[in-house]
Amino acid sequence: MRSLDDWLSYQQRVHARAVDMSLERVTEVARRLQVISGTARIATIGGTNGKGSTATTLASLLRACGQNVGLFTSPHLVRYNERIQIDGAPVSDAQLQSAFEQVEQARGDITLTFFEYSTLAALHLFRRASVDTMVLEVGLGGRLDATNILDADVAIVCSIGLDHREYLGETLELIGAEKAGIFRPGQRVVLGSRDMPASVTMRAQTLGCEVWLAERDFHWEHRSGGGPWGYRSRLGQLESLPAPSLSGEIQYRNAATALTALRLLALPADCNADTVARGLKQVRLSGRFQVVPGDIGWILDVAHNEPAAAVLAAALQAVPASGRTLAVAGMLIDKDVGAIARRLAPLIDQWVLVGISDDARGLTARALHERMGASPGSVELADDVPSGCARALALAQPGDRIVVLGSFHVVGPALMWLGLY
Repeated sequence: MRSLDDWLSYQQRVHARAVDMSLERVTEVARRLQVISGTARIATIGGTNGKGSTATTLASLLRACGQNVGLFTSPHLVRYNERIQIDGAPVSDAQLQSAFEQVEQARGDITLTFFEYSTLAALHLFRRASVDTMVLEVGLGGRLDATNILDADVAIVCSIGLDHREYLGETLELIGAEKAGIFRPGQRVVLGSRDMPASVTMRAQTLGCEVWLAERDFHWEHRSGGGPWGYRSRLGQLESLPAPSLSGEIQYRNAATALTALRLLALPADCNADTVARGLKQVRLSGRFQVVPGDIGWILDVAHNEPAAAVLAAALQAVPASGRTLAVAGMLIDKDVGAIARRLAPLIDQWVLVGISDDARGLTARALHERMGASPGSVELADDVPSGCARALALAQPGDRIVVLGSFHVVGPALMWLGLY
């Protein structure tokens, strides 16, 4: 039997293109695997930013309510197994190897992309585990994403921003239309932001969806700086909820969005305030404004587009450092480097730019510097993430903080360098 590493290497070569926006091939293989239909409830989560946090929060809430939950997210930070979790635990190498064998047998002469293999393996494992609910994070777009082969009971769109324009379109309206492709006629839809392109709301209206819009149909209230919070909607009201385990102001919005989806999934009556509180406390997700305290503090955030950089900037402003802020940053070639840098530049005193070599789309440190344009603060270059982290730590003094950002390919290695994974 192939090892997991062998399987992952093999899957990179099977299909001619790394990204192939179509559903015909993956749908046919899914039909052969018999994973298209089933009794499990399904929540599909799309959008530009906030998907991973919302999906993980929803899965934790479901588990607290007594559900067996399959969670599928992407990409991973360190180990591929992070992508597929059953009841809060990543699946084992052996489970993945077995699932890939089943996918390989079912596909015959149909070629699949790396992400399509991942999706089919997740659905196969969830079916074998007889999960009660599947929480599926969309990988890219929505309409033609592999997760969209299933009809969800609840569809969530967290936010719409400019990202992946080469695949989804150059405008927010075009991107929104692709993201809204996960909607189905009469479906319950949760929109995590009032600031949605018209294409999203028009799609929901055309299909007769039951729309739950943030700050119109559900609300959250908390004091500035965090602490307990309250949720209210026509579905009910909850007070004195524990602050989200994930740091940052945005996590109240993500938690409220997940809580609305939880209520719409029509779960048993024992999903009460106590179980919701327990679910919120148990949320764990690395790399989302992850704070590592110390004389020199670290903050790790996978912000990799302009909207996420804006959220990160607001979070940094909300908790200012007593000293300087240093940034270890690396990005992929398809990102709007200049826009990200402009959002963060007023808050960064020292940049350490790192190269990404484990992805063909990775920028070298020098190329990243050239694309950043003029930015206040001094800049140093490092070949890779470990050397960049080491250099930032050498430059820092007690009271300073180091922010690691720009990509999963940066935050993952930084977590390993810090001994946190």
